[in-house]
Amino acid sequence: MPRYVGYKRPKNTKKTLKSLLHYFGYYKWMLALVALLVLISTSANLLGTYLLKPVINQYILPGDIGGLIAALFGMGVMYLCGAAATFGYNQLMVKTAQKVIKKIREDLFAHVQKLPLPYFDAHTHGDLMSRFTNDVDTVQEALNNSFTLLIQSFLMLSGTITMLLVLSVRLSLIVIVFLMVMFASIKFNGKRSRRYFQRQQAELARINGFVEEMVAGQKVEKVFNHEKADLEEFCRRNENLRKASTGALSYSGMMIPTIVCLSYVNYAVSACVGGLFTLAGLFDLGSLASYLVYVRQSAQPLNQFTQQVNFILAALSGAERIFEMMEEEPEVDEGDVTISRVRKREDGSIQECPEYTGQFAWKKPDGTLVPLQGQVQFEDVVFGYVPEKPVLNRISLEAEPGQKLAFVGSTGAGKTTIINLINRFYEISGGRITYDGIDIRDIRKRDLRLSLSMVIQDTHLFTGTIAENIRYGKLDATEEEIRRAAKIANADSFIRRLPQGYDTMLYGDGSNLSQGQRQLLAIARAAVSRPPVLILDEATSSIDTRTERLIEKGMDAIMEGCTVFVIAHRLSTVRNSEKILVLEKGVVIEQGNHEELVSKKGRYYQLYTGQFEME
Repeated sequence: MPRYVGYKRPKNTKKTLKSLLHYFGYYKWMLALVALLVLISTSANLLGTYLLKPVINQYILPGDIGGLIAALFGMGVMYLCGAAATFGYNQLMVKTAQKVIKKIREDLFAHVQKLPLPYFDAHTHGDLMSRFTNDVDTVQEALNNSFTLLIQSFLMLSGTITMLLVLSVRLSLIVIVFLMVMFASIKFNGKRSRRYFQRQQAELARINGFVEEMVAGQKVEKVFNHEKADLEEFCRRNENLRKASTGALSYSGMMIPTIVCLSYVNYAVSACVGGLFTLAGLFDLGSLASYLVYVRQSAQPLNQFTQQVNFILAALSGAERIFEMMEEEPEVDEGDVTISRVRKREDGSIQECPEYTGQFAWKKPDGTLVPLQGQVQFEDVVFGYVPEKPVLNRISLEAEPGQKLAFVGSTGAGKTTIINLINRFYEISGGRITYDGIDIRDIRKRDLRLSLSMVIQDTHLFTGTIAENIRYGKLDATEEEIRRAAKIANADSFIRRLPQGYDTMLYGDGSNLSQGQRQLLAIARAAVSRPPVLILDEATSSIDTRTERLIEKGMDAIMEGCTVFVIAHRLSTVRNSEKILVLEKGVVIEQGNHEELVSKKGRYYQLYTGQFEME
C-alpha cells in the first residue's frame, strides 16, 4: 500500500473527479466488472462469517457430522469463489489502471506539444516534469490500489455494521461507540500527521534542490572554498527535514497501534457482554461466534477506508495539476497556407508533385502556388514579451532570397527576438512580417517551420546515435546525406575518430562530447534539411576561428541561393554578410555592408574596433 505523503487537497474536487471519470468512461465496462467482483469478494467474506451461526447451532451442537461436512464444503466453495473474485478484480484493475494512465500520459504529452513558448517561459522545467512523474505516479498508485480498496472497505464496513445489527442491536451499540472513538482517533492523528507530512515534503524539496545545485556547481564551490558554508547550510536544512519527518511519522505511527488497541478492548468487552447474554439465554452460541468474528474485523475496514480517502484525495490533487495543464490554451494557429513539393514544367511554371525535388511552393487556400524563395520582410514590427515593455520598436527590414543578413548589437538589443518572430514562437503586437509576400500569420505554423532551419547557441542533442541526431533535421535523410552534412559542418573527422563512429550513442544532451563538437552536430543537423531560410544564432560561439572558417565555406556551398540570418558577437563572422543591421534598444540604428558601416565610423565601427563592448 502506498504511503500518504501530504499532498495538498484538490481545490476543485468535483471538477477534477469529473475529468478523471471522463477517462474511466473509456473502460466503464471493465470498471463495472471490477466493482462486481469486489462485491462478490466482500459478500463471500461477510456471508461466510454469518454462516458460522447455523453451522454451530444446527450441526456442531446437535452432532450432525454429515450436515457439518456438507455445510463446510459449501462454505469452502463460497470462499474459493471469493478468492477467485479477489484475484480477478486485482488483475483486472491493474490492467485497467495502466490503460487509463497510458491515455492520460498520451493526452498530456500531446497537449504539451501544442502549448506556446510563453507558457514554458513562465514555468520551470522541474514543475512541468513533476506533472509527468510525481502527479501521474500518484494517480496511477491510487488507481492500482486505492480504488478497489476504497470500494471494498466501504462495503465491508457497512456490511459488517449491518450484520452486527441483524445479530443483536443491543450488543451493536458497544461496537458503534468504539467505532466512533476509532474514527475520532484516526481523524485526530490524520490531521496532525498530514500537516507534518506537508512540511516534510516542502523540506525534502528544499534539500533536494540544494543538493542538485551543489552537485552541478562543484567547480564553483571548490574554487571559492565554500565547502564549509555549504555543509552548514545542508545540515540546517537536514535538521528541519528531520524534525518534520519525526513529527509526521510519530503521529502516523500512532494510528495503527491505537486502532489495534481499541479493537482489542472492543472485542474483549463485546465477548464478555455477549457471553453474559448467552448464559442468560438472550443470545445463542452460534450468533455469539458470528458476532465476535464481525467485531474482530470491524476495525480493519474503518482504518482502510480512512487511509484510502487520503490516497484518493492525494491522487485527485495530482490529477488536478495534470488537468490544469491540459486546460491551458494551445498555440493559436489560424494559418491556411501550406507548403507543397513542386517541380518546374518546361514552360517555367510549377506544379505539385508527390516526390522530393528540392523545390517547394506555398499553396494558398484557392490552390494558387507561390514559389518558396526565402524573401523575408519586416514592416514596422512592434513586439514586447510584456505588453507594456516593447523590445522591438517599429522594426523594418528586408532579406532577399539568397541574401545573408547579420544582426549585431549589445545584449538585449532585440537580435534573438527578431529570429523568434520569424519562427512565430511569439506573436507580434503590431506591424507585419511577410514571407515571399505572404503574411506569416496566414501560413500554418508547421509548414512555416518546415521551411526554416535554426542553429542556436544552447545546443540540444537527444538520446540516440550521432546519425539519428543529424537525421533529426530531415527524418528521411539517407546515410549519404547525413555524412555529407557532417562533412559540410566539419564534424565528419571527429565523428569517424569515435569508437562507434556515426553509431556512437549520445546521452545527457551529448555530455560525452565537447561543447564545440555538440555545436558542429547541430550545424550538421541544420545542413541536412537544406531549408530555404537558415538561422544561425551564435551558432559558432564555441568553435575555434579555423574551424569556423571551414564551416562558413561549407555553409556557403550548401546554402547557395538561400536566405541566411546570422547573430554573432564575434564581428569577424559577419564581415562577409551582404547586409549588417546594428540594433540598439529595439531599433535599427545602422545598416549596410561591412565596408560601408566601418566608413561611417558609427556604432558598428566602435564595436568593430573595440571602442564599445556589445555586452
